[in-house]
Formats: sequence, structure tokens, C-alpha cells
Amino acid sequence: MIKTRLFVLFTLFIYFISNAQVSSGGKMTVELELQNPSSEINNGIAKVSVQGGKAPYEYKWSNVNTDLESSKSVGLIEGMNHSVTISDAEGNKISKTFKIPAESITEIFNSKVQPAVDVLGAILFWDPFATLGIYDPVVYTSSKSISLPKEEVGAHEKFLLKKWLVEDGAEVKKGEKIAILENEQKIEIPFKASAAGVLQYISKQGDVISRKPAAGTFKALPLGEIQFQEPQALLHPNGDVKTNTIPFIVIWLILGSVFFTLRLKFVNIRGFKHSMDLARGKYDDPNAPGTITHFQAMATAVSATVGLGNIAGVAVAISLGGAGATFWMFLAGFFGMSLKFAECTLGVKYRFIDEEGRIFGGPMNYLRYGLEKQNLKKLGKLLAILFAVLGVGASFGGGNMLQSNQAFKIVSEQIPFLQGQGFWFGIGFALLVGAVIIGGIKSIAKVTAKVVPVMAIFYVLGCLIVIGYHIEYIGGAIAAIFEGAFSADSLKGGFIGVLIIGLQRAAFSSEAGVGSAAIAHSASKTNNPIADGFTALVEPFIDTMLVCTMTALVLIFTGMHETNSGLGGVELTADAFGSVVSWFPSVLAIAVFLFAFSTMVSWSYYGMRSWTYLFGRSKKLEMVYKVMYLVFVVLGASVSLGAVLSFADMMILAMSFPNIIGLYIMAPEINADMRAYWKKLKEGKLYVNPKFIKTKE
Repeated sequence: MIKTRLFVLFTLFIYFISNAQVSSGGKMTVELELQNPSSEINNGIAKVSVQGGKAPYEYKWSNVNTDLESSKSVGLIEGMNHSVTISDAEGNKISKTFKIPAESITEIFNSKVQPAVDVLGAILFWDPFATLGIYDPVVYTSSKSISLPKEEVGAHEKFLLKKWLVEDGAEVKKGEKIAILENEQKIEIPFKASAAGVLQYISKQGDVISRKPAAGTFKALPLGEIQFQEPQALLHPNGDVKTNTIPFIVIWLILGSVFFTLRLKFVNIRGFKHSMDLARGKYDDPNAPGTITHFQAMATAVSATVGLGNIAGVAVAISLGGAGATFWMFLAGFFGMSLKFAECTLGVKYRFIDEEGRIFGGPMNYLRYGLEKQNLKKLGKLLAILFAVLGVGASFGGGNMLQSNQAFKIVSEQIPFLQGQGFWFGIGFALLVGAVIIGGIKSIAKVTAKVVPVMAIFYVLGCLIVIGYHIEYIGGAIAAIFEGAFSADSLKGGFIGVLIIGLQRAAFSSEAGVGSAAIAHSASKTNNPIADGFTALVEPFIDTMLVCTMTALVLIFTGMHETNSGLGGVELTADAFGSVVSWFPSVLAIAVFLFAFSTMVSWSYYGMRSWTYLFGRSKKLEMVYKVMYLVFVVLGASVSLGAVLSFADMMILAMSFPNIIGLYIMAPEINADMRAYWKKLKEGKLYVNPKFIKTKE
């Protein structure tokens, strides 16, 4: 009996001892440390301290860019709710919701606007196909590339693959040590498998691995690859499943582009030569109503679209979608030409010229009066007001603050004494912009007619020099573009991902369907509205098919489209230029400044015409808008307003909703006008400028 009791006590003792060892500290407790290091927005920091439980711990942050193994999350929005769930090795979990206090005015403002950004983004980027279950939005992969350790990349450019610890073709487990690397300081670093599967060597023992791809190789050389038995979903660093989306706004713009290309029987091809003749001034009638020439109207519209999106935006698109995104971007630009034709034609047809010769035109007019002709007066009024409201907001944000903000960023990097002097840079920039926009559309057109050709040639020549430096890799570049465009498992998101990234960049860049260019073209001197439709054809060609493609080729030829260095869009492009000639980033800074300046002066006119539609055609009201516009130039360069800029930039895309609805309804009218114009052109009944008429000697 005593022996039995002793045995039971001994067993209980062993149980409690072993349980204590497994628990390794008993109950798990978590402490959060929140930091707001400065008045800058979106730089909040949260740190987690865990006591008790059993290591290792896993940290599931709401911030998708924070790794599961990281107890610290950075880049958080102040004043917004965030969360983290901590799990230990025994499956115990503790969740914490927190908010980093917003202290500065900009942080408070940013946090209040962010919910509006989320709502508008949910509408613009809603994926109807995934909602209806037409396709699986999850991104799958059959293998995972083994790349350099993230924590070491920032400090070291190159690593020596000193030794493989696992044989080629062997099964490995996640977290298993598979290789020994040596950095530039001869320090050995154990390298662990990031997933479970079959290890495939790519680099050999003794190879030097660089974080940047060699020029012309178009791909950074990884250590190896882990093959999965079955395709697995790709994950964000925080463990969330990666998904592709087919945004509604992109579908809306692309469908409009394709529809008008087919409806107008490929006018983008048939009318291209005539478009160039109009731009050259062959059909310029000095006595026609209007204030600016066809070329000046085209230059004003191009100056608004050729901007930072062609440099920073393309760099982001190519780094996300790879070389293949270039193909789809080019194709979308091609179809966008027809959509530009349609909207700019109507912009001139429904313009209003007052007794003083001032012109009021654009989508507001043709939505209002064009739909009234179709017995849709109420719908026309509603769409026109909606467009004008969005136009004013877009002009202050994407057409103004975003431009001055990014221009200051890259210029201050090249001119160090400007750093921290955003306010004074903004003042100078505002004075420069004000000197142009106070004079109205004639002044704007004269400046853009000079600046646009210079900046386009300037930038394209720079791109050609970089491409020419790597010209021997042209075959590899073309192969990378086509393979990436059509490969189902290509790069970072599969076929759908690459397709949408390319289409999205083109749609955002050319502004075809947004209706903004129709405002500029409404001031054109012409007796034939269709003529300005033809002039507008060339704009997406210049903006997307030429300038955007050039940026993409620079990134591909220098291998920058494959780097994961964490650089932003402008910095990535500057890095690509700098890899050829050290002082090229300075050239790029000048190009960015010119692009931003030209975009701002053109968008001031777009916004002003939207403003006058809403509040009246008084010159005093126009001056009120111009003064406000210049204040926003200073504001954009002075402070960081992330959510505000995002919201205003989205308003540019939202302008396409009312605009394209009207274009669809008036498509038969556009087609009939085009056929009548073609007939006049073929019969030689159009006015031809005397300087283009050849005289017989």
C-alpha cells in the first residue's frame, strides 16, 4: 500500500516537472511598446516583448510587410487601429489591438482621410470576377527561389557561397540549415531553407552571389530553388495569402478603349498619319474659332499625362510585374488612342465660347448638353457635376501636390542644401507655376508647346544612351518581355498578375478615358471637332507607348526590374540610370522637375474649368482657384500627406466613370461625325494651311 502511494506521488512529481519544462515559463504575457519617432506620417513603430510560453514565437501583424518572425513592425499609420497575434510553440495565442497616437497635424489629418481612401479604393479596385467566383484570385507557385537573406542585403552587396550543407535533390524542411554564406567581411552566415520541399542547386559552391543582377542577365542569380510536390499559395511576409485582383477601374478603362477601337474601325491606325499632319499644322486655319493650335492643344494634354507616372509609376509596375508588364502596358496604350480620340472630339464639339473669346469645354459640357440631345437631361446634369467635383479634387492632388512633393524629393537628393527646405522650394515652384497659369490657356499652351518636346527628347535620349550601352543584350530583353508576358508562372504573380499590372500602369499613365485631355483640346482653333480627336490620337502613343516603354527598357536592360532592394519608383529608375553614368541621376532630376512642372500647369487649367462649371465663369472666381492652386503647390512640397494624396490621385481615375458612360451613349454620334470628316478629307474639302501647299514653278 505504501509502495503504491509512493509510486503515485513519484508519477505526479514527474508529470509536474515535465509539464513545467514544456511550458518553459508558464503563462504567456505580452507587452507592447509604441513609438512615434517624428512628425512624419506613416512611420509609427510597434515592438512586442513576450514573457512565458514556449519559444519560438510567431508574430502575425496586420501590416502585411512585417515578417512572421519579427517582433517589431515599422511604417505604421499613426492614429489608425493595428493588430498583432503572438503564438508560441505550444499553440498558445494572445492578440493585441493598438493605435499609435497621432501627434502632429499632418498625422491627425492623414489618419482621418485614410478611411476615405480605403472606401474609394474598395470601389475602384473591387474585383468583380473574383467576387462572382469566375477565377481563383490566389497566387500559386510550384517552387520558391532561394535568395539572399534580407537582413544582410542592406549592408552587403555580395556573398560567397562557401558550402552547401544539403545535397542537390534532397528533401529539406523549413528552417533547416542548407548552406553557409560568407559576406564581404569574411563572416560566415548560416542560411536556412525558407520552405519545405526538394532542394535544387542553381549556384555552385564557390560562386559569388550579388543582390543586383548583372547587366543583361535580367535576373539576379539565386542560390537555388525549392520545388514543391504540389503548387502552394504565395504568402506576404506576415503570412497572408497573396492574391491577384482584376480591378474594376482597369476593366472599365480597358473595355472602353477596346470598344472604341472596334467601333471606330481602328481609327488609331487609320488616322495616325493624319494625326501627325494636324500636329505639324498642315490644317491650321488662323481664322477658325479657338485660341490655341492643334499642336499646342496636344502639347498641353501630353504635358499633363507625361509626368512622374512615366518614371516612378513604371518602375514600380516593372518591379512588381517584371519585364512582361511592358508588353501589356504597350498594348493598352495602343487601344487607349481610340478612347482619347472619342473624348477629345466631343470636348471641342460641345465647347462654349463667350463674348470675350474665353472657352469653356470638356466632359462637363458634353455630358450636360450631349446627353440632353439624347433625352437624358437629368443623367447628363448629374454626370457633369460629378465629373467637375472629381476634376477639382484631382487637380489639387494628383495634378499638383503629388508632383511638387516628388519633384522636391528627387531634386533635393541631387542638391543637398535643399533638404529640409520643402517650404521654400514650394514657394519658388509656386512662383514659377504662377507665372504661367495666371496668363490662362494661351500662356499655358505657349509654355507646354516648348517644354514638352524638349523634355520628351531629353528623356528619351537619356534612355537610348542607357539602352545603347547594353545593346548586346537586346535579344535577352525582348525574350524577357515576351516570356514574362505570357508565362503562366512568370515572375511575381503569374499571367493574370503581370497582365493587370501592365494594363493598370497604361490606364493610369495615359489618362485615356479620364476626360482631362478633352478640356485642353476644347480650346483648339478648329472648325472641325473631329480634327482634335485625330490630334489626340498621338498622345497615348507618346506618353505610354514611347516614354513609358523607354523607362521599362532602361530598367530591363540594366537588370533593375529584378532587384528587391526596397527602393521606391523614382530611386529605382535613378539607380538604373546611375549604373551606366554616375551623373545620370542629375539628368533624371532635371527631367522629373520638367515633367512635374508641365503636369502642374496643365492640370491647373483642367481644375479651373471644372471649378468654373461648378461656381460660375467669373474672372474673380478663376483667380480664387488659381491662388488656391498655388497654395497647394507649397503644401505639396512642404509636408507629407500620404492619404490625402492617395485620395486625390484616385479621383483622377474616378473621373472615368461619368466620362465613359457619356461616351458610350454618344458613340453613334462620334462615329457619324468621323465618317463625314473622312469624306471631306478624301474629297479635299478641308482647309489646308498655305505654307503646306506646293506651288508649281
